[in-house]
Amino acid sequence: MISLLAIDPVLKGDLLWTPLLIVVLKVLVVFVTGLVATMLMVWFERKVVAGMGNRIGPNKAGPFGLLQTLADGIKLFFKEDLVPDRADPFVFKIAPFLAFVPAFLSFSIIPLGGDFRGDNGGLVTWFGHTTRVQLADPSIGVLFTLAISAIAVYGIMLAGWSSGSKYPLLGSVRASAQMVSYEAALGLSLAAVILVSKTMSTSGIVTAQSSLGNWNVVATGVVPFIIFFIAATAELNRPPFDLVEAEQELVGGFNTEYSSIRFSLFYLAEFMNTVTMSALMVTLFFGGPQPIAFGSTVIDIPLIPNALEGTLWLFLKTLVFLYTYVWLRATLPRFRYDQLMDFGWKILIPSSLGWFMLLAAQRLGRNEGWNIVVVTGASVLVLIVCYALLQRSFTVSSKQREAEGSMF
Repeated sequence: MISLLAIDPVLKGDLLWTPLLIVVLKVLVVFVTGLVATMLMVWFERKVVAGMGNRIGPNKAGPFGLLQTLADGIKLFFKEDLVPDRADPFVFKIAPFLAFVPAFLSFSIIPLGGDFRGDNGGLVTWFGHTTRVQLADPSIGVLFTLAISAIAVYGIMLAGWSSGSKYPLLGSVRASAQMVSYEAALGLSLAAVILVSKTMSTSGIVTAQSSLGNWNVVATGVVPFIIFFIAATAELNRPPFDLVEAEQELVGGFNTEYSSIRFSLFYLAEFMNTVTMSALMVTLFFGGPQPIAFGSTVIDIPLIPNALEGTLWLFLKTLVFLYTYVWLRATLPRFRYDQLMDFGWKILIPSSLGWFMLLAAQRLGRNEGWNIVVVTGASVLVLIVCYALLQRSFTVSSKQREAEGSMF
């Protein structure tokens, strides 16, 4: 029990009222921050897409339309909640929460600020106690994120199964296949970050990225970040991978039978996951709350304490990714489903695995004192041969399917 509580430095030692109140305060801050960030993300996406389409967007509820999401939430809350006759009532009602809650749990391990300069390691002092500006910092933080993100698949699958209709069931099967497929590429790109950072703690990963040259996007060779970004986009059901809800078809996919507040939970989960995943990408690849630094030269924001400045840097970096996601939604066409699955299994997974093996070979070469140029050259040659064999197997398989003809 104590080892679990020790994931926050403030809980080490005797459990007193002040440390417990600090933890309760952080729980409230994470929860409120997540809700507010989700509301603002909905408004931000509507406003940016409207601007790209030369339209106005939300502008009535509150200043600049900021309260439009709140107004929509109140409307959905008071709408009639329908449960189909053939549905499984308990599973039907709990499925939206299985999709919504994991987003908050993933958000809990992201450093939201802190002083990472020098040897501070993100630690701050609140009410005379040392703690971190994150709810929890488990030593397996990255694995915790992967485990929690997998739970969201159950929410979508159970939503389609419990609806008692074949259309939501087919939509949930397709959604589950998409999320599971891209989870593999996501995990392999994370393995490259763990290999370079030598830790699975999110605060430890941020601490290791003290300057621009040490950012993991540079240290891992950019490729794992690109794969992570694409795989995360597919997992989030964001365009051009938004086939989960099947907006272009006659029914809405797994959430067809949902209405009122339960439908809004699926809707909010998508936007909450977008915020969480953007902050996670900043944490893993772009230094998180670390300021932008070139060697010993640090871009410092004047008149702001270092701990609070870390929060501002995290916000600005995350905002770049949020804008990128909105930009992609407004510009790229949707994949066909066969293209989506081929891209995940035939390109992303082999690429992420091959790049991880290359990084591992280089790390082994450095540890053993081998010539790094020879190690890299031999590794690249092996990867090229493996890629050629893989493409050959795809070609042979395609010809065999053509010879056999259609099965239906």
